[in-house]
Amino acid sequence: MKRNAVAAGWLSVLCAGLGQWYNKQYAKGLLFVFIHAIGIYLVSTTLFTKIKGLITLGEQGQHLEKVGKIFKNVPGDHSIFMMIHGVLAVIVLGLYIVFYILNIRDAVAVGRKRDTGSAVKGLKNDIFPWALLALPIIGVLFFTIMPIVFTSLLAFTNYASPHHIPPKNLVDWVGFGTFDKLFNMNVWADTFGGVLTWTIIWAILATVTCYFGGILVALLINQQGIKLKGFWRMLFIIPYAIPQFVSLLIMRNMLNEKFGPINQYFRYFGLEGLPWLNDPFWAKVSVIVVNMWIGIPVSMVLVMGILTTIPKDLYEAADVDGASAWMKFRNITMPYVLFATAPILITQFAGNINSFNVIFLLTGGNPATMKYNNAGQTDLLVTWLYKLTLDFNQYNIAATVAILLFLIIAVMSVLLYSRTRSFKEEDMIQ
Repeated sequence: MKRNAVAAGWLSVLCAGLGQWYNKQYAKGLLFVFIHAIGIYLVSTTLFTKIKGLITLGEQGQHLEKVGKIFKNVPGDHSIFMMIHGVLAVIVLGLYIVFYILNIRDAVAVGRKRDTGSAVKGLKNDIFPWALLALPIIGVLFFTIMPIVFTSLLAFTNYASPHHIPPKNLVDWVGFGTFDKLFNMNVWADTFGGVLTWTIIWAILATVTCYFGGILVALLINQQGIKLKGFWRMLFIIPYAIPQFVSLLIMRNMLNEKFGPINQYFRYFGLEGLPWLNDPFWAKVSVIVVNMWIGIPVSMVLVMGILTTIPKDLYEAADVDGASAWMKFRNITMPYVLFATAPILITQFAGNINSFNVIFLLTGGNPATMKYNNAGQTDLLVTWLYKLTLDFNQYNIAATVAILLFLIIAVMSVLLYSRTRSFKEEDMIQ
């Protein structure tokens, strides 16, 4: 008794929309036929040509041709444009294939309902959820997935200055050659290793200092003997309320070795000014301290909210047992705070690995060093990636660094989160 389902399915295989017509869904069938016609037109005219361009990345670059007695500059294939068009073509082809499969499944499903005598939804009810999801899905595909795919593909090319920059030159596929270059060529391997090491150190120190600094400030403000608690909360939240780039540029001027107010105060008292941003050690100290000034208020507000949820009877029972302030903090306060903030702590750690503003606006990755290729002493992977892209046109290396950066953040975040009590225990501490 599956006559309608089988017939509708095979008709939809032959042509999208025919199965819907067979099921007497004429409006839906007409819509599917229209989409099918557009898909056939694109496949027969441009899609496979664009996909071929993605594979070859062009056959001839910009060149000179003699016309009469003069030479004219003849435009050639632009490898990067061909890659973008090819990625778009693959996405469109994928959407068309998904549509075709869904068209067959829809025809079979409606045919089964007809076979069993069940009610069949009209076009409005059937297409409403798809109409709502269409724009978000298209947006995600073209503004999220496509840039990620395009960036990832660049890592497998030789797209870099000076010899492989379109339109003058073509770009070629090199497989894992860029990865091999980054790991095995001394100048690149030393730079990547040094920048990666500092990135991990920075992420750990920036996360730990802001987190525990916020806990300390929150506990101090919440002490029973502290007056004007609202004033202190407002005072500590001001650095976070001010736009970060404004704060960082102000701090950059304050830490200037020659005319910065901090060194001027030192000289006023007969002390020698420090090279806050020009010495590798002091530059790293400066970015960590300034990051604390900006980041502690966030942790403070978060922890203050958590402290209000801890049952008071736990502290009262601890007082009866004669527990010290340290014991209450270690056995009551800290477990509650850690349980509630562990996922946020991991998110902050991942965010600090990608912390662009603090480094870029405060030190610009400087001070410079001859040991690194296109990177400074305080550069993180993300700021080094920025320099490789916009300053030195090393797009393939930058794309490779971006892939590795994503893998580092993803793996570390998953491993750390899977070990937290927040992940292992579904219920809050009882």
